[in-house]
Amino acid sequence: MDDLRFDGRVAVITGGGRGLGRSYALLLASRGAKIVVNDPGVSMSGDATGEGPAEALAAEICAGGGEAIANTDSVATPEGARAIVRSAIDAFGKIDILIHSAGNVRRGTLKELSYEDFNAVLDVHLRGSYNMVREAFPLMAAQGYGRIVLTSSINGLYGKSMNVNYALSKSGMIGLSGTAAIWTRCEMMSPI
Repeated sequence: MDDLRFDGRVAVITGGGRGLGRSYALLLASRGAKIVVNDPGVSMSGDATGEGPAEALAAEICAGGGEAIANTDSVATPEGARAIVRSAIDAFGKIDILIHSAGNVRRGTLKELSYEDFNAVLDVHLRGSYNMVREAFPLMAAQGYGRIVLTSSINGLYGKSMNVNYALSKSGMIGLSGTAAIWTRCEMMSPI
């Protein structure tokens, strides 16, 4: 069986410099997709580091014969999401695939988690997924093609004692994914 190809497709991958995001980027690039590697290069808790994972992976993909650019904007704000999507449009003319894999971790129980740590995780996982989908979805709908993958977790279904913020965010991502799918089916059935 032949591998599924993505020639001519443009993929934006948040959290794309490391972990699952990196794996997604390398796989799609190896199958012909043009990649926007988004990663601000922060630690798992969201603190600034001197790393440049987005730039490093984009260079690696290009060195291997693929097409990629780096983007270091944050998914945590609508302006950051807009800049990430705009970088795809500016570099490659469109966005076909969105994979939201950006993440951070700030652990704590329901009794002790601070509001600051709660919001820091929601900003990236949950609000970040909404920000990215909100910017990409209308463009995908207008072109009649798009694929959205929100990297969730089983913790979104069952919870996690030391990660209430993470579990809540992942649950919300599942709801957002279902909502986007329903809207797409409704839009395809209604007259324009």
